[in-house]
Amino acid sequence: MAPDPASEVDGLDGFTHRYAEVNGTRIHYVIGGEGPAVVLLHGFPYSWEAWRDLAPRLAASGFTVMAPDLRGMGDSAPAEDGFAKTNIAEDVRAIVRSLALGPIRLVGDDIGAMVAYAYASRHPAEVERLVLAESTLPGFGLEELMNPATSGYWHFGFQMQVDLASFLTQGKEAAYLMPFYKMMSTAPDAEGRAVSTFLPHYTGARGLRGAFQHYGPLLEDGRANRADFAGKLAMPVLVLNGEKGIPQDQLLNGARDVAEQVEADLVPDAGHTFAHDNPQWSAARLIRFFALGRDPNNILDQTV
Repeated sequence: MAPDPASEVDGLDGFTHRYAEVNGTRIHYVIGGEGPAVVLLHGFPYSWEAWRDLAPRLAASGFTVMAPDLRGMGDSAPAEDGFAKTNIAEDVRAIVRSLALGPIRLVGDDIGAMVAYAYASRHPAEVERLVLAESTLPGFGLEELMNPATSGYWHFGFQMQVDLASFLTQGKEAAYLMPFYKMMSTAPDAEGRAVSTFLPHYTGARGLRGAFQHYGPLLEDGRANRADFAGKLAMPVLVLNGEKGIPQDQLLNGARDVAEQVEADLVPDAGHTFAHDNPQWSAARLIRFFALGRDPNNILDQTV
């Protein structure tokens, strides 16, 4: 059951559930804290809850933290179109502008990183700092890495066939997703957390369709990124990967193609789900990158 608007987020003091009617759809998001804004964009097959352990640490360090469920995922409304990454970026931007949060520090993980790049590249004056994590960029490396003939990621091509992939996984969502959840985390509670928190969003009448729709336009996303490329991003960019996540070079090389100032780091003892696997270290690294002038070591021993 979707949470009530303006209700408190269970277990996260100071955070509330909200909904926004934007860009032709209804987006659910959580928000909390005060100060400069950080926007967190999750990936496949997760929801805003991927940031649950990280968000309060950032809020406690002087940030307003906003984390939406991307279009068609989590508690956001089902949608049948609008999944170009540029359009999903406009979903998020509409919320940011309605709340007068900008300029923002934008963090994108997995599919969320593709959306974050679309946002920052089309509206660079509105993004102060950009973090790209555990992904690859359409138009700047993705196409080569999704080719299974050269040991690329097979699931991109499968999930791009939205109707077929939805048909084949209907009623088999757990069998399809649980290996992903197990593989992508170093946390001992990864499978149990997936069953209770994430899997319910991807079962039922629509199953995985909302997630697969993010993959459908990937080739078009790449062509659009290439066509719209107007020069390298000027804002500082951090490429962040779990130490045991996907290989960093595939994102780092693309980031260097599209940004002038790029730094990179690996989250120790963490997989693809770095924000859950090692939230204290992740929070400290983000705070240092966001340059608030705080001592990042203070966050390492902080419990929230």
